Amino acid sequence: MKIFHTADWHLGKIVQGVHMTEDQRHVLEQLTEAARTERPDAIIIAGDLYDRAVPPTDAVRLLDDVLSEIVLGLGIPVIAVAGNHDSPNRLHFGSGFMKEKGFHMSGILESDAAPVILEDEHGEVHFHCVPFADPSVVRALYEDDSVTNHDEAMRCLLDHRCGGFDPAARHVLIGHAFVTPGAEPEENTSTSERPLSVGGAEYVDAGRFGKFHYTALGHLHRAHSVGSPVVRYSGSPLKYSISEETHNKGFLCVELDGEGQVTVEHRPLNPRRDMRTVEGTLAEILEMPHSEDYVFVRLLDETPVLYPMERIRSVFPNALHVSRVMPVRPDGTDKPGRRTEEMDDAAMFRAFHEEITGCAPDEETEELFRSVLDELLADERETVKEAVKR
Repeated sequence: MKIFHTADWHLGKIVQGVHMTEDQRHVLEQLTEAARTERPDAIIIAGDLYDRAVPPTDAVRLLDDVLSEIVLGLGIPVIAVAGNHDSPNRLHFGSGFMKEKGFHMSGILESDAAPVILEDEHGEVHFHCVPFADPSVVRALYEDDSVTNHDEAMRCLLDHRCGGFDPAARHVLIGHAFVTPGAEPEENTSTSERPLSVGGAEYVDAGRFGKFHYTALGHLHRAHSVGSPVVRYSGSPLKYSISEETHNKGFLCVELDGEGQVTVEHRPLNPRRDMRTVEGTLAEILEMPHSEDYVFVRLLDETPVLYPMERIRSVFPNALHVSRVMPVRPDGTDKPGRRTEEMDDAAMFRAFHEEITGCAPDEETEELFRSVLDELLADERETVKEAVKR
């Protein structure tokens, strides 16, 4: 059986004020074309179909267009679960009758949900769908007070929903969770992933999935395996923050043979525009080739630059953010050595000047600061006098 594993579409995503819908349509058209060419037996969406619980209209329309083409146009089943960004109730609406057409949506966590069963020439493949749910929801649903974190919640869910395996079938789990090889997280997170919990309570041990032939995960945006070659994140189809700059975005083509042995191949998706970092002085950046990419600019100028974004967009019209790289001070630090509450006005000015430029102000600059400060203080004293007279 051939399966396309995708996740974390985040339809409706806005990055630095830029709506990503057309970029998302661009890569999802490639996914649809791959499905038309290769005719997989199923396509998995492992959570976060939308970027927020109430998605914008154009995001809903895009999902409708893609699912209509794949499920109705191509006749390929789609199996999806809700992620932590999704509204379970909204996604679950209509799931009862849509499954008759081949769209299997698990939004709400149900205690007695049966697996989705598909067949190929070797027999049945059971897809066990586990939508994202807070541990408190799992604890209440199964009346299990031992569920206090996401790992215990997954243990409880698998015990109740996947306990009675058919030994003659092959089994695939679809879930949305922060899965790690053990108690500690891997360095595969990005700033566009919303934390599920705090203090380590969000992590799920990859060892929970040992009895499945393949585990299709969503939530982490980098494509990678976790503790086993058959426990995998597909990653998101697009870069959604500069922390994902080095990611190779795409989807996974998974094949299960008759014995349940798995082969996985990463298929790239080509974005309309790349997302990358550009670094240099303003003069150097203005000499770079024109590019439509989404860029995060790191300015290396030692002196302040006025209105840099306007000038940078003459070369990079889709620049998203500009920041300055703070120069390292001669003593190797990049922060003032004294607390601001311990400094007088002149000392704070010197610290600020060193923080911005990397060197102490010269005598002329300090004298200019003192004269401006004296004028401001004089104006303040006059204002106080006038107020007392009134």
